[in-house]
Amino acid sequence: MPSHAFPPRIPLRAHPRSQWSPGRTGLPLWCCLLVGCASLPPVWTPFPDQKKVAREQAAYGATADQRMKTLAAEAKAAKAGSPQQQTEFTRGLAGRVLEEHDPRVRARIVETAAEFDTPAAAAVCRGCLEDPEPRVRMTACAAWGERGGPEAVKMLSARYHADRDLDVRLRALRELGNLGDGAAIPVLARALEDPDPAVQYRAVAALKKVSGRDLGDDVNKWRAWAADPGSADEPWSIAEAFRTLF
Repeated sequence: MPSHAFPPRIPLRAHPRSQWSPGRTGLPLWCCLLVGCASLPPVWTPFPDQKKVAREQAAYGATADQRMKTLAAEAKAAKAGSPQQQTEFTRGLAGRVLEEHDPRVRARIVETAAEFDTPAAAAVCRGCLEDPEPRVRMTACAAWGERGGPEAVKMLSARYHADRDLDVRLRALRELGNLGDGAAIPVLARALEDPDPAVQYRAVAALKKVSGRDLGDDVNKWRAWAADPGSADEPWSIAEAFRTLF
């Protein structure tokens, strides 16, 4: 092949200040670092732009997380305050829950109201059983389980019968069992006849807590017991107990 077919080779020379020469293998370390950094995405900083946050809050209001944080601080202060301060605080909760559009915050308001023994707090727990969001209604069921008392049996029993969401109904039955109140037995006994097996077994679990008995997980055994408790010291009947509840 003639020598003029290819251009003459130009010998490579290392720059006098460079640490790399044609005889070495690979690129210098600093070149690798530059290439690697160039291919990486920009570094995320965990510190938000405080000015931007302030502008957004002024334009759109506090975020849901900020509202819940403020609520927790105010609740803590109210608990340490006088009965009058607690009354005023829970009255404010009643207004907040009506204006709040985020179901997470409404659920947190219900949880907060459950910690106060005031008429306004009870009204919040009562009203949120009718909330359009199932998660809020479930939280309200838990609030009544925490509050306890005869009204709790009535509220939870009514929610079990009226609600169309299975999770809410199951939560109502669970809280009825947690109350440990014998007044809930007729409602739980009626739940044994529900066509949904999940409801039946939740009713069995609740009856174990309320009755103090353990007949196993056989629904038919609990149905037989509910039809005839079989002892003179339990002269209740389902029909009579329902008349006292509703």
